[in-house]
Amino acid sequence: TINTVSEVIRGCQINQDYFASVNAPSNPPRPAIVVLLMSMVNERQPFVLRCAVLYCFQCFLYKNQKGQGEIVSTLLPSTIDGNSVSAGQLLCGGLFSTDSLSNWCAAVALAHALQENATLKEQLLRVQLATSIGNPPVSLLQQCTNILSQGSKVQTRVGLLMLLCTWLSNCSIAVTHFLHNPANIPFLTGQIAENLGEEEQLVQGLCALLLGISIYYNDNSLENYRKEKLKQLIEKRIGRENFIEKLGFISKHELYSRAAQKPQPSFSSPDHMMFDHEFTKLVKELEGVISKAIYKSSEEDKKEEEVKKTLEQHDNIVTHYKKVIREQDQELEELKQRINTLTSQNEQLQTTVTQQVSQIQQHKDQYNLLKVQLGKDTQHHNSHSETFQMNGVQMEEVSKLKEELEEWKNKYELLQGQLREKDSVIERTKSSQLEMGTTEQSSQTSKSGGLEHNHELQKELEMLRSQMQLQSAEITKLQMENQKLQVMVSVK
Repeated sequence: TINTVSEVIRGCQINQDYFASVNAPSNPPRPAIVVLLMSMVNERQPFVLRCAVLYCFQCFLYKNQKGQGEIVSTLLPSTIDGNSVSAGQLLCGGLFSTDSLSNWCAAVALAHALQENATLKEQLLRVQLATSIGNPPVSLLQQCTNILSQGSKVQTRVGLLMLLCTWLSNCSIAVTHFLHNPANIPFLTGQIAENLGEEEQLVQGLCALLLGISIYYNDNSLENYRKEKLKQLIEKRIGRENFIEKLGFISKHELYSRAAQKPQPSFSSPDHMMFDHEFTKLVKELEGVISKAIYKSSEEDKKEEEVKKTLEQHDNIVTHYKKVIREQDQELEELKQRINTLTSQNEQLQTTVTQQVSQIQQHKDQYNLLKVQLGKDTQHHNSHSETFQMNGVQMEEVSKLKEELEEWKNKYELLQGQLREKDSVIERTKSSQLEMGTTEQSSQTSKSGGLEHNHELQKELEMLRSQMQLQSAEITKLQMENQKLQVMVSVK
């Protein structure tokens, strides 16, 4: 599984970034890289697992300057967190462990963090280590050379030498720091000059490579360790031919040939872990140029130095223009983003304006409609006022008619009263006639007078009845007119 992850993230920036963000399911949660490194520097873990973790870490750093910077930053003083375990702490712990395999794995892993990255090589020079209580801290570079000079196991020394060669290559400042320690050059020349057994020949070859790097990338800033003086030292103590021969021990070694075949480590046993694939590329690149540099005269060195300075100036110019172009690209990208933002805002504003125009038009339509309705309401109000005035006149007429009707009712009742009185007189007259009809002796004067009086009463009665009928018809007519007027008033 680890090897599969390694192949997936190798050289793929997106996958490498994602891998860096993954936390392992531990308590407390830790980055997956840290958990893997804990397994790599743990001598109790299986050899196959440790090899797989190393390859996974190498694939994470392959062409990944961002990842390299994150690893190196965990070693720098300003970013060290004492409350948590970091990748840098694990690498330092493995680098100076008593287990030679941990030394080798940590050295190779740290070398990959510096691969083709001169900036990080310079930053790593700032790393200080506390060796023991009461003693001042020493640099990581110095501590590596101190352990190297103590005569530890071959695997440990090979790992440290590969780290130092990677660190110093193409970094003049690191070379100056290395040469500043007066014990380093005598140690290297002593190792190269001795005639040691076959097992030590690999160490001799790597020491020759490190010394050659110290010459080739030397900026002559230290008077006692200028290129010419170092070459004279080689000629005097080792011999040029002997130096070139020892340098060739590396590429002729069987384990070197195996490591050069493929990036993934394939070692049958821990004892065979000597070379890293990326380091074999560095040896192939530097072996020839170092051999030529050893035989060059001082005049040729001067010419080469001038050419180097010219190339450096050219590189600086190119770097400057690259930086300018990068900044311009960044500004262009920011401007593009700003244009996109402004375009989006413009579209939103246009949409808002369109909506507002539509709302304004709606308000205008509503306003015009209200004006029309207001005109109709005014006309209706005027007509209503006229109707109200008309109704007022009609109400007055109705009141008058009611008063007249009331008068006619009173007259009617009065006539009815008179009629009742007349009826009572007639009844009394009839009864008196019945009493007088049985006596023939009634006088003619009384009889004729009674008949005349009776006829008069009959006439008055008829007149009263006709008046009552006329008044009743008039009352009925007035009542009908009153009902019509009331209906008209209720409708309006």
